[in-house]
Amino acid sequence: MFQIIQKTIGEVPLLEVVKEELRNEELPTVIFYHGWTSHKESVLVQGYELAKRGIRAILPEAYMHGERSQSAQSTQDNTVFWEVVTHNLKEVNMIREKYISQNLSDAEKFGISGLSMGGITTSAMLTQFDWIHSAAILMGNTSPVDFSNWLLSSKWTDGYENMDGLLTEKIKNQLNAISLSEQPEKIAGKSVYFWHGTKDELVPFEQTKQFIEQIKDEPYARNISFTIGSGHGHKVPYEIAVSMAEFFKDSFEG
Repeated sequence: MFQIIQKTIGEVPLLEVVKEELRNEELPTVIFYHGWTSHKESVLVQGYELAKRGIRAILPEAYMHGERSQSAQSTQDNTVFWEVVTHNLKEVNMIREKYISQNLSDAEKFGISGLSMGGITTSAMLTQFDWIHSAAILMGNTSPVDFSNWLLSSKWTDGYENMDGLLTEKIKNQLNAISLSEQPEKIAGKSVYFWHGTKDELVPFEQTKQFIEQIKDEPYARNISFTIGSGHGHKVPYEIAVSMAEFFKDSFEG
């Protein structure tokens, strides 16, 4: 049996998925982030697959999403995308420390994952937090500046005017600070799993492929793996949720 537990830590509502008999044990833990305009309930499948393998899964509600929506228009404004990602980065230590302080999470076996915006969040976190044991990036992106440039010419901005000038030098510098493409050596010693569909229309596959090609022969990248979703669009198939959970199980046991 599994339990889905509703909690709020600070201002962050979250769901915790865990085997009932392991609820009070100190466990390997993965925080899994949902995508843009979505909500924590949408990634329960990923949480379930992690919990099946004895991992505590934590599914936070992103800023301006789900229970934290400030208005009906909040996530209709694509220009706040990086503000949401930044909130994820600011809040993750609080969530992690709460679980560790309650002896519910193993501090040495703490992973991060997510899909779409959650995958982009995961990539950014790898540049900031040495405590990350392993990570899985599902249809994410490692270069905030390149992704932002792509966004400004994509259908994400349909209906918006005066988009020119949004990506100022100041903003570029801020985004480069959380760019895994700019500091790929940060993955040294960590296992990192990538999945991306070749027909993704919302987060470009080619940028992920280019990053992998650039780093695959580097010593710090010896523990990365890249699964290509041939013909897949912007949706993570169930079998990849299974593969992601297996990846974390193997990584924590290794």
